[in-house]
Amino acid sequence: MTQTVHATDLRAAVDAPPVSGRIPVGRAAAAFLALWAAASVFGFASSAARAADDITLPRDTRVPGGIAILDLGAGAESPGAVYYGEYRAPIVRTKDGWKAIVGIPLATEPGRQTVRLVMPQAGGQDREIAFTVAPKAYATQNLTVEARKADPLPEDLKRIDAETARTERALATYTENLSPTWRWTVPVPGARSDSYGKRRVFNGLPRKPHSGMDIATPTGTPIRNPAAGRVVESGDFFFNGNTVFVDHGQGVLTMYCHLSRIDVKPGDAVQEGDVLGLVGATGRVTGPHLHWGVSVNRAMVNPELLLGK
Repeated sequence: MTQTVHATDLRAAVDAPPVSGRIPVGRAAAAFLALWAAASVFGFASSAARAADDITLPRDTRVPGGIAILDLGAGAESPGAVYYGEYRAPIVRTKDGWKAIVGIPLATEPGRQTVRLVMPQAGGQDREIAFTVAPKAYATQNLTVEARKADPLPEDLKRIDAETARTERALATYTENLSPTWRWTVPVPGARSDSYGKRRVFNGLPRKPHSGMDIATPTGTPIRNPAAGRVVESGDFFFNGNTVFVDHGQGVLTMYCHLSRIDVKPGDAVQEGDVLGLVGATGRVTGPHLHWGVSVNRAMVNPELLLGK
């Protein structure tokens, strides 16, 4: 089930009355096994079912573009749903209790920030959890690209607007019943740039900060999926070239840009290590490389924070 879940939806699901009647034991067992098999195929288990000491979390780095890991308390049952602004953040149970994994957008102002913990039970009192975002200065990067990719023509703008809407829909995906893993391997070998967060200037024109990791590697290099998930979008985009979006569950998504070839399609289940496509130089580029983006509760965070050392 893939959807954007709001606080009222959460309470409605918890408070819904049970379906009348009894399910025969055989059918109930078959249904359970089918659901468990489906979860196993995609490499997921519910956060409540995952062993508490089997969790390796991303690095807690409370700066713009970073990740905040917030304590939600102990207990066997989920403490509720966590929202940072309008987007729901993933939660996970660890040996030290429940944690929220909160992505911090690059545009976040340093200082006090809050998330909202929505209680699952009717009449429960929602509560605010505060954390502090420290300042971080990112450098400026000047690049020279094809003129049209820096300053699109009027006829390009309609296409760009449509592709922006597709990107937003993909990155806002929240799949409640899938739990992501939290330490990955890099999708391709090669030199990783330090360009994440840099303010970019294309052909002298200031543009948005760079929100992913660039990995220089030859055209045709296979791109391997770092964690199990499902492809939610793919296609040829004006700026990003051939692009694939993968949903890893609970608002965690990855995107792979500038491919020379796409080997998957929306709806495909992908395992860790599966080939998503090949490195290329499509879209707005200066040469062949993979642009790898990681989104957590719709914040494009530094992918480095999820890589094992």
